[in-house]
Amino acid sequence: MDRIERFRIFARVVECTSFTRAADQLGLPRSTVSAAVAELEQRLGTRLLQRSTRRVSTTHDGDTFYVRCLRLIAEMEDAESLFRQDDAQPKGLLKIDVPSRIGRRIIAPALPDFFARHPEVELDLGMTDRAVNLIEDGCDAVLRVGQLGDSSLVARTLGQLDFVNVAAPAYLHEHGVPQHPADLQQHRAVNYASPTTARVEPWEWQEGAQLRTLPMTGWVRVNSAEASIACCVAGLGLLQIPRYDVQAELHSGALVEVMPQHVAQPLPVTLLLPHRQHRAQRVQVFLDWLEPLLRERLQLQG
Repeated sequence: MDRIERFRIFARVVECTSFTRAADQLGLPRSTVSAAVAELEQRLGTRLLQRSTRRVSTTHDGDTFYVRCLRLIAEMEDAESLFRQDDAQPKGLLKIDVPSRIGRRIIAPALPDFFARHPEVELDLGMTDRAVNLIEDGCDAVLRVGQLGDSSLVARTLGQLDFVNVAAPAYLHEHGVPQHPADLQQHRAVNYASPTTARVEPWEWQEGAQLRTLPMTGWVRVNSAEASIACCVAGLGLLQIPRYDVQAELHSGALVEVMPQHVAQPLPVTLLLPHRQHRAQRVQVFLDWLEPLLRERLQLQG
């Protein structure tokens, strides 16, 4: 048994949390699966799995090695398929992480179209609003909205999300319609706190070439777009949010746009990719499918 085959066996045991189920799926004797993992542990000089009568779980070293295994297996499969003329259909597991609202509203509903085109690809789709470490989490690509810090990753900017200021008609009826940022002192906002830093974002607007900010008082502070929209529709204050997020509410009249001349800076939408000279075919076809979908549905500005 070669080394990459042991990697595949170890990865399947981790995913099945069982030597027996992994052996059944691989069509191998349980003793062969157990021996392959034991040989890996001996070679690495560390315990990768915790065994119990009910299930198998990874140790800390096992977690780290599992992520590396997936990458090495993928690289090997890609290398093997480079010269196969009969292997035109991309296949294998693809791991992507995207902001939760974009994932739920845009990507997930469109996935049947992707799988109709590429039925041999499997997708591990993470939907989070936290910062994901692309390398440590073993992701093939990560979609991010907002300014990025310094990174050695490949960053592909897809466009920018325009912001809008909104409020519920009931709130405006009770508290008046702000016409200018100077009016904000008499209003409350639905405040958004970053799920990563817990920092409350101030109200923001452009004044000529200068960016202005103002901390706003509010009855409520939330850490997700879904919650902020629900609170705004309930009449709990003004809200700044990407326009695509509230298109339906604006169309139905549940929310109304205010101060259209004083909006926040647009946010960049970026795909982060690892440095790979030869990107896996399954990754490339997914990106080729994803980019036009996002440009259209998010109404991205260039």
